[in-house]
Amino acid sequence: MNIHYTARQGHLTPDSKAYCDERLAGLKRLMGFATDVDVILSHEKNRQKAEIHVRAKGAGLVVIEESPDMMNSLHLAFDALEKKIRKEREKYREKKRRGGRERKSFTLPTAEAGEGEKRVIRAAHFSAKPLTVEEATLQLDLKKREVYVFRMEGTEKWAVLYRRKDGHYGLVQPE
Repeated sequence: MNIHYTARQGHLTPDSKAYCDERLAGLKRLMGFATDVDVILSHEKNRQKAEIHVRAKGAGLVVIEESPDMMNSLHLAFDALEKKIRKEREKYREKKRRGGRERKSFTLPTAEAGEGEKRVIRAAHFSAKPLTVEEATLQLDLKKREVYVFRMEGTEKWAVLYRRKDGHYGLVQPE
């Protein structure tokens, strides 16, 4: 990380330079891959202004703070810079997390893979009134379903009628 100091209309004191080095060393772990940092200190009438420009790969941050005291301006500027860096890192993390979730939700499991998690899909293919097997077969054909659940007439027990791969029908009855 390259640090450049500039003092406008004044001079750079060793105390302010040491404070800047100390705070930048603490922020270095947060910034990660920052390439250049420009610290610009300026004095105008009764205002002391501290500007910090951070250039990193793909992004840049600028913080400007003013106060009557230069050390106070530096303190405010470094606090604001730390807040901005944390916010940008959180946005980056959230973007990565969101991207992962979106990718998962848009991938549809293929029929031949079958490696995905098994899901239960509820369907309302049943008849509450008692039917004979012939009536259930007609309902299965009319509604173009593969499976039909119905109550058997006379026994009042539930039964399942399903279409087999060979074109015939299968019947599952409880004992």
